[in-house]
Amino acid sequence: MDIAALSISMSQASLSQAVGLRVLNMAKNQANIQGQGLVQMMEKSVDPNLGQKLDISV
Repeated sequence: MDIAALSISMSQASLSQAVGLRVLNMAKNQANIQGQGLVQMMEKSVDPNLGQKLDISV
């Protein structure tokens, strides 16, 4: 294998690894956001007065 082909191969592997890490980081950030939303929903559900009355006006 010549040096040019080896260089291209290593560059492609490095790019592939960088893209994989970036996608994993994006997925982690999305999971954190969803987790925070879930915590907020659970905190709101602790209040016993929420959801007890429903006002409907026609």
